Amino acid sequence: MLVNQEIPLDSKVLEKVYVNLRSVERSVDLLTSALINKHSSSPTQLLHWTLKALSLTDLTTLSGDDTAANVDRLCFRAAYPFSERCVDSKLYGKIHTAAVCVYPSRVADAHRTLKRLGKLDDIQIAAVATGFPSGSYPLHSRLAEITYAIEKGATEIDIVVDRSLVLNNRWEDLYREIVAMRHACGDQAHLKTILGIGECGTMVNVYKASMVAMMAGSDFIKTSTGKEAVNATLPVGLVMIRAIQEFYRLTGKKIGLKPAGGVRTVKDAVAWMVMIQETLGEEWLKPELFRFGASGLLDDVEKQYYTLTEKLNNKNTAC
Repeated sequence: MLVNQEIPLDSKVLEKVYVNLRSVERSVDLLTSALINKHSSSPTQLLHWTLKALSLTDLTTLSGDDTAANVDRLCFRAAYPFSERCVDSKLYGKIHTAAVCVYPSRVADAHRTLKRLGKLDDIQIAAVATGFPSGSYPLHSRLAEITYAIEKGATEIDIVVDRSLVLNNRWEDLYREIVAMRHACGDQAHLKTILGIGECGTMVNVYKASMVAMMAGSDFIKTSTGKEAVNATLPVGLVMIRAIQEFYRLTGKKIGLKPAGGVRTVKDAVAWMVMIQETLGEEWLKPELFRFGASGLLDDVEKQYYTLTEKLNNKNTAC
């Protein structure tokens, strides 16, 4: 497995960072408002974006009442999101989500189900670890969670940073912790670092935490746990994108982005995908570099898919 490797912490990158929130919001509006209509003006275009969103989704269940049974259902839905009688036979079984995301204790259930379905090579197993969602646990126990999840079959680890380190500008400590987690993953799992942006205090902190996470070896930076009061928003996404662009300029390394929490509809997803396309480029719109962390997005994907295919079929019949 090809993974990012840490580089030395460069404190100069963290100096003199300034984020003008109003300017960020205006940029988001310019990047998305007109282009969303342009890119989804016809049923064919919207269907394209709908299926693209599906292919970029980490289908997630992170509830206290998760059981083997509902993880089994989650995996089946990830592998076969549409009814066989309602989808082109050439596509059935080939359209699926990028991953399923579960707690470490449920990884074995996900692995068992995806193996039974013959989808282990197609759908990644992501585990939230390291004291999710707070990150406020001893480092040794957080590292043990990573090891446990990988032993049970996880191929991606979504770690969560200790936000107190961010709020107190303890960047070296944050860097060392993420490096330790990178080493715990080794080359067996990709490392996706959750910043918990709603609890980072400022956009400047979000930018700096993004840079530290990437220097420490993260393969992805992720907005949120989905448990904060504020989760994935387009402005904070743009700040993280600017960090990814700067890191790429400095190192030549492409790091992924994962918005999580609050992306519930295809319309929400299209806004994110358009922003990615207009900033990082089309090459980032693939599962290796962009994901949605979502539990409800697939509901709207399914609804839009059936509606749009019916429209297109009726149009073709009329012709």
